Amino acid sequence: MTIALFSDVHANLPALEALFADLETRKPDAIYCLGDLVGYNVWGNEVVNAIREKGIATLAGNHDLKVKLGDDSSNNQPTEGKNYAYNIIGENEKGYLLTLPAHIRLSFVLNHTPINVLMVHGSPRSVNEYILADMDEALLIEIMTEANADILCFGHSHKPYHRIVPIVSNDGKTSYKHAINIGSVGKPKDGDKRGCYVLLHLNTFSSLSNPDSIKVEHIRVDYDVEKAAKAIEDSPLPNEFAQMLREAF
Repeated sequence: MTIALFSDVHANLPALEALFADLETRKPDAIYCLGDLVGYNVWGNEVVNAIREKGIATLAGNHDLKVKLGDDSSNNQPTEGKNYAYNIIGENEKGYLLTLPAHIRLSFVLNHTPINVLMVHGSPRSVNEYILADMDEALLIEIMTEANADILCFGHSHKPYHRIVPIVSNDGKTSYKHAINIGSVGKPKDGDKRGCYVLLHLNTFSSLSNPDSIKVEHIRVDYDVEKAAKAIEDSPLPNEFAQMLREAF
């Protein structure tokens, strides 16, 4: 089975459309979105509706939950600055974003052994918590064990990585947990301005005792960065958001 995972679109419709085009060529068995559909650009409604139209199971990101902060009780008009990205979201789209789940769990039995895949936006503990590549190993193990996650998939930091953590049991046997940051489709922060998503490959031989039997691919996708940056500059959003896209920081 091949599972596609993407996150942190941040209202970047050109990047999302490029992602969908790439997925059409790769034809994964399942697709999941790990949140942050809105914020930082002008196509929040279009991104929400494109994902809904495809029936993609989606989590709530921390920016998705900010749409409730964008309500202007006096006249509900868009404002200058970063809040513009939330204030332009339609009522129907707000209702969708504010009812998205916090977690998605998949439970497999492969080689007669359970493998639990947990998808979150930030961490199992909080939508706002970062799980960075250099997180203390003991803390990472604690978070994943507490959440009963053998494979933990998340976004939020916009910096992709795949970290394999060994776990030694009392009888001396070693198993492995996988922490996967899937990167960002619409606002990369790792110096590579291409969109990023993950293909997670599982098969009948996948096992927690063999780290190489669970394959993770970070896929980079070219899109029209200048179109997305120019849309920001032509809107009330801060121009620095456009430069972030151009330089991927």
